[in-house]
Amino acid sequence: MDGSNGAEAVIRVRDLAARFDGRTIFEKVSFDVRRGEVFVILGGSGCGKSTLLKHMIGLYEPAEGSIEILGQRIEGLEGAARQALLQRIGVMWQSGALFGSSTLAENIEVPLEEHTDLPAEARALVARVKLGLVGLSDAALRLPAEISGGMAKRAGIARAMALDPPILFLDEPSAGLDPITSAGLDALIRQLARELGTTFVVVTHELQSILAIGDRCIMLDKEAKGMIAEGDPRRLREESDNPVVRAFFRREVMA
Repeated sequence: MDGSNGAEAVIRVRDLAARFDGRTIFEKVSFDVRRGEVFVILGGSGCGKSTLLKHMIGLYEPAEGSIEILGQRIEGLEGAARQALLQRIGVMWQSGALFGSSTLAENIEVPLEEHTDLPAEARALVARVKLGLVGLSDAALRLPAEISGGMAKRAGIARAMALDPPILFLDEPSAGLDPITSAGLDALIRQLARELGTTFVVVTHELQSILAIGDRCIMLDKEAKGMIAEGDPRRLREESDNPVVRAFFRREVMA
């Protein structure tokens, strides 16, 4: 499944720590994300998965450590240089975060209006192409209230791809979806990674999705306040001797 062996690292995280009001969420977190892979950040509730994602996209400053994306350190980066780097990543939030009064096509056009000089006709064409990539060609003129939860997630991915970023971050893409819809979204993520060469960083605790889409993963743990595993999720399920990792992947109750 992993076509990224030997690929260069497009994200490097080193000795990262997150602290708020004197409370440590995690520390000493280090890993690489390789070009073209689907990399999963997993763990139980409260372990810091979404906090780690927010550090990686520049919303939070690290208490310690560093984050390098596409060869640039993100912490401390300001002004035009920061904006240029952030335009090279796309983010889909858990809810999809679509603008309710705008059609799906108009939602896709928002980042194009903000960050490019494309004329209206070109923006509309890009929006149609992106919606086509996620299977929503026929829904371009619908409002978010007129589509299902699964379609909203797909539309969120399409908007995240609007500027053709080489890296996409997905926050809990399968949350709230039924198993069939979730499986369809998993297949879409794999297809986009394979056909477009896009690197995906996915935050999730959904075991079936982790095993379906993940080339590699890290696991965070609330009690350990950091990483307790890294590697192919299927190998971790079969081979890990860490009782917390084993319990997560095998759906076992900790003694």
